[in-house]
Amino acid sequence: MVDSAGVVIVTSDPLNSDRRCKVGEEPFFAVGDAFGDARYEFYTLRGMARLSDGSVAIVDKRNQDVRIFSATGEFVRSMGGRGDGPGEFRNLWFMWALSGDTLWVGDYRPQRFQVFSPDGEFIRLVTLDPLYLNPSHGGGVLSNGYSINQRDDDGDRDDFRTPREYVIEAHRPDGALSSHLMTLPGRRFGYMDEAPNLRLGPMFDGEPSVDAEGTTIAVTTGRDPEVRVLDEQFRLHRIIRWLDEDRDVTRADVRAWREEYVRQQRDWGSFEGTRRSQDAVRLSDERPVADRFPAASSVRVGRDGRIWVRRYPRPRETTGWLAFEPDGGFFCHPDPVPGLQVYEIGADYILGSRRDELEHRVGRHVQNHSAGSPGAEPRRRLTS
Repeated sequence: MVDSAGVVIVTSDPLNSDRRCKVGEEPFFAVGDAFGDARYEFYTLRGMARLSDGSVAIVDKRNQDVRIFSATGEFVRSMGGRGDGPGEFRNLWFMWALSGDTLWVGDYRPQRFQVFSPDGEFIRLVTLDPLYLNPSHGGGVLSNGYSINQRDDDGDRDDFRTPREYVIEAHRPDGALSSHLMTLPGRRFGYMDEAPNLRLGPMFDGEPSVDAEGTTIAVTTGRDPEVRVLDEQFRLHRIIRWLDEDRDVTRADVRAWREEYVRQQRDWGSFEGTRRSQDAVRLSDERPVADRFPAASSVRVGRDGRIWVRRYPRPRETTGWLAFEPDGGFFCHPDPVPGLQVYEIGADYILGSRRDELEHRVGRHVQNHSAGSPGAEPRRRLTS
């Protein structure tokens, strides 16, 4: 289907499809040690990327550095560190990698990018103009060097009803504003009488998500089952839609969410001190609840141009990713990897991190899992 503006609209029914992509249960790359060599310890991961030689770059906020590990998991080098000088970080937040392995590492306040070569050499500093005081909520760097960034209009509309405005913009390689791409309704926030200093949103509220890779920009409102796809000239050329199930929120959903929240906090030892009063507010019957679940929680552009959508989960349900071809056709349901937070997806791999649950420590493990096409087994490339 092509609309009057020449935009191709592709609609599919993935929830009634049995096309699955096998994902390796065991990672072929794994690093992370919460109790040993400090070079392998990770706590607050903010980004990771697989480089062209199979090595992996990892950003850890606690240590304010970028570390490179070989394809077999050995530490190679680090770059950055705390400071205000060239190649140093004030508050490291995320990382984007270009196809040639150039790394753009986000830092704030205000947001700026420290750009590094693949061998760790500092190249230049890029500061957005106008300034972003807070980090971008999403985006990426296109192959032409333009960055796509998302900010929100903080405003004073904390009434639980009025969405914030999420603004998606394109910036030139030197950081100057190039184009305003779109403005979308974002999350809603408010304050409750029992906690006037705690701002929170309605339960099950949705928000937009944007990602950029190569020559592709993908945007979802979160609320609607569709992704808008733009090219490197910022032209909307495709809309990917899918038929979704009933997403009405029920009392059983609210009850299940509260029970699961309590279980997690107890498992993590979080029900103590001032945190306990905040938890009571989050669980309060007075907290607003959205009428419907969002359709999506995030969108990713794979390194091969495929579009991946993370479905918003209902409480106690396992809802994974939907993968679409670059032309918008449904590709597959990837096998879920329990506990894996996904950072990057390639043609045959999924890169992410998992929490180290040993004795409730907060360490993280970085893992890369092989992924196959529908009907194909993933490659077995386990390290020794």
